[in-house]
Amino acid sequence: MERFFKFKEHGTNFRTEIMAGLTTFMTMAYILAVNPIILTPTGLDWTAVFLATAIAAGIFTIAMGLFVNFPVALAPGMGLNAYFASTVIASQATDKPISVAMGLTAVFISGIIFIILTLTQIRQMLITAVPDSLKHAITVGIGLFITIVGLKGSGLMTVAVTAFGDIKANAYTDVSGSETVIHIGSFANETVIMTVVALFIIGILMVMRVPGAILWGILGTTVLSIILGQVDFKKTFTNQTWVPDFSTMNIGHFDFPGVFEVGIVTVVLTFTFVELFDTFGTLVGTANRAGFMKDPVEGKKRVGKAMFVDAVAVSGGALLGTSTVTAFVESSAGVAQGGRTGLTSITTGVCFLLAIFLSPVVALVPAAATNAALIIVGVLMLQSVKEIDFSDMVYAIPSFLTLALMPFTYSIANGISFGIVSYVVLATVANVSNKGKYKVHWLMWILAILIIGRYVIMGTE
Repeated sequence: MERFFKFKEHGTNFRTEIMAGLTTFMTMAYILAVNPIILTPTGLDWTAVFLATAIAAGIFTIAMGLFVNFPVALAPGMGLNAYFASTVIASQATDKPISVAMGLTAVFISGIIFIILTLTQIRQMLITAVPDSLKHAITVGIGLFITIVGLKGSGLMTVAVTAFGDIKANAYTDVSGSETVIHIGSFANETVIMTVVALFIIGILMVMRVPGAILWGILGTTVLSIILGQVDFKKTFTNQTWVPDFSTMNIGHFDFPGVFEVGIVTVVLTFTFVELFDTFGTLVGTANRAGFMKDPVEGKKRVGKAMFVDAVAVSGGALLGTSTVTAFVESSAGVAQGGRTGLTSITTGVCFLLAIFLSPVVALVPAAATNAALIIVGVLMLQSVKEIDFSDMVYAIPSFLTLALMPFTYSIANGISFGIVSYVVLATVANVSNKGKYKVHWLMWILAILIIGRYVIMGTE
């Protein structure tokens, strides 16, 4: 084991690696409860999503440890699962609805594209093409998007409509500012109250720097909900079984003809684009924190291998029946506990595989707990805002459009699209008018043209 993982070379030992792996699992195990909550409104079965989440996280996290010797864990990504759900649900009101099978096919295709981009090194070129401020704005925007999902799902945020005219059902409707008001939910709603309680529980645990604060907060809220009678303990256990029912899983649930018929190119590109930067930041950040980048050559080589495993996980997760599987930033918790080798990842992965026998426990988790977790994850992702250069309008305006349009138009794709196009335009104008020298990579021009073409041909709906 020493020869395989090279404990001494990395300044660690067996016990430290095991504890680091357990810490990583504790910090990201909330995804087992949150992912089913987000994806079931699309029509997917709760048990199917739970099993797909646990198995995908287990298999690909173990793969990261065995093939890369890297202390990073993978699981269905926050933000991308919300985007998956919103895309499928919102499309039902259109002339060309997107089914769950089409959505999973889009994720699978994005994984194939991701593998090709990784093998051909184009991935690194794309990362160089997009300005740092825009990359951080994407992270912040996704954080706000996730927050909106949590606020709306919990009832803490509601929308009141007083229409001056008829409102057509199941269609996008333009109303004036005086006709619609976003406001706080009713505190007569027990879910709203419990969500606030959950926010305080998780917040206090995080302030106290308790490892796995989000997970412990979810568990604490669940216990409290059971005590107060808000969760039917007996009914939930009756409907769930400790023995995994693999027959419910949507393995290979694809619809390639449907995808090409509907033409969801934007969806595929969004999955690919967002995952591209999300993974890059997580892997490079973890590598830096673990000290791997002290040797730039070896560090980049290891990160490259990790990117390939991550790319395979995208398609692999879709094959199992879940949204995009990606490297989790929570892996840094295990690194902070001393994790330096793949044994940390293997430990985390084994924990996820064992979790498939805990379906009844996870099913007890109330919506209030998971929605509070989503809001807190939004807080964590918002930390990247300090990396955005708001003093320079060439960076500030595209970054702001990116992070604002994601939550307020309820679309990650819209935010990224407006960010790219506005940067290309503003940077070009600044360069032509001699107001600055800004780098506009040729790939940014291609992306901007494709985006404009998409909106001209397909519109905004």
